[in-house]
Amino acid sequence: MTDRFPTTTPSFSPGCPDYVQRVRDSFARQAFMTALGARVADVAPGAVDLELPFRADLTQQNGFLHAGVTAALADSAAGYAAYSLMPPDSDVLSIEFKHNLLSPAVGSLFRAHGRVLRAGRQIVVVQASVVAALDDDTEKTVALMQATMMQVRRDG
Repeated sequence: MTDRFPTTTPSFSPGCPDYVQRVRDSFARQAFMTALGARVADVAPGAVDLELPFRADLTQQNGFLHAGVTAALADSAAGYAAYSLMPPDSDVLSIEFKHNLLSPAVGSLFRAHGRVLRAGRQIVVVQASVVAALDDDTEKTVALMQATMMQVRRDG
């Protein structure tokens, strides 16, 4: 897992021993992420990486990956990074985010890196970056997200 932020992110303990499988299982239930073709690439406590291959049917009028797709990818990476720290009887919900588009989203593969910055009892602050893999084997950050996630307890 590669860290995509200029500052060092803190280390965290997972919310439960099977946090990796919990993240993967929950992600698999997201019909929207399945429709986009996104997949979980890596999971660590407080960190999740997602990948999405370029698809022409996900572009806007100029052929760039649509901003809504980059936002959805960043939101899910951020949410699952937070979820990896939550106890087994909980779910995660996004309650706020700011999505900055830095460059046209052009590339063969897009990676979203979600990293927890601060984890409270119910509120988790997360950053996510969306990076495009370019044809010349370089990468370019195309979007950044600052997000707030909330832990929601499940009944029963």
